[in-house]
Amino acid sequence: MKPLALVRPLTISSSPSHSHSIQKSLLQNPRFRVSCSSTRSEQLQIKSERTEYEPGIFDDLLLSLFRKKLVQEVGSDSEKPGYGGMIELAKALMMKGKTSSDTRDAAIRIIVSFFPPLVIKLYRILVTPIAEGKLAAAMVARVTALTCQWLMGNCQVNSVDLPDGTSCQSGVFVERCKYLEESKCVGVCINTCKLPTQTFFKDYLGVPLLMEPNFSDYSCQFKFGVLPPLPEDDTALKEPCLEICPTSRRRREIAKNSNMDYCPKA
Repeated sequence: MKPLALVRPLTISSSPSHSHSIQKSLLQNPRFRVSCSSTRSEQLQIKSERTEYEPGIFDDLLLSLFRKKLVQEVGSDSEKPGYGGMIELAKALMMKGKTSSDTRDAAIRIIVSFFPPLVIKLYRILVTPIAEGKLAAAMVARVTALTCQWLMGNCQVNSVDLPDGTSCQSGVFVERCKYLEESKCVGVCINTCKLPTQTFFKDYLGVPLLMEPNFSDYSCQFKFGVLPPLPEDDTALKEPCLEICPTSRRRREIAKNSNMDYCPKA
């Protein structure tokens, strides 16, 4: 049996009228509840038992299509099947580009190829101007949460604060990004996902986007309707290599006497 949360007894005046008024106000207050709460160990157990997203037929089709587009950019395919092969191709895309900018440009081309040019044009002309862009931001948030779980894992739409001081259901919170966790590389996250995706939504759909990956727990917060900071002010671009990165230990040994405190591939 789960322990019940203890509630401190209310101190009520002995005056009958005062007691009656307090009881009446509590009954009329819909927020007055006595709730049950789990212990911390139970909460941690629930978190550790978080179920992974189970892809369906539509997700498999998207994965196959995305992989084909990666092959077109890389020029060759991976021998690995499924998601693991796609991750190898993403790393190959990083290696093919002479610069990080080349990698980002290739990733943008892949994202753009998923959308008919007319859809992109009409969305920017007809939808983006409505309600100062809030409708467009909320719409792409829902589409992202609905169609991209095969790539990122479990995610849900949430509310984010906008620059004008209002809030809007134009955020997407990724519980634990599968793409980051499987690639094990800050550079792959930054140059094949974060920066290209931000650029695509802003430059093609007219919707600002800030993506905030958390390299400690692999979560990620999408904030549609929020402009990203300048590169020199973006903390994500200054992240060191992940501990799980296969080459990070060797890289740290080589750069032991240097000032490199960030992932060189970012």
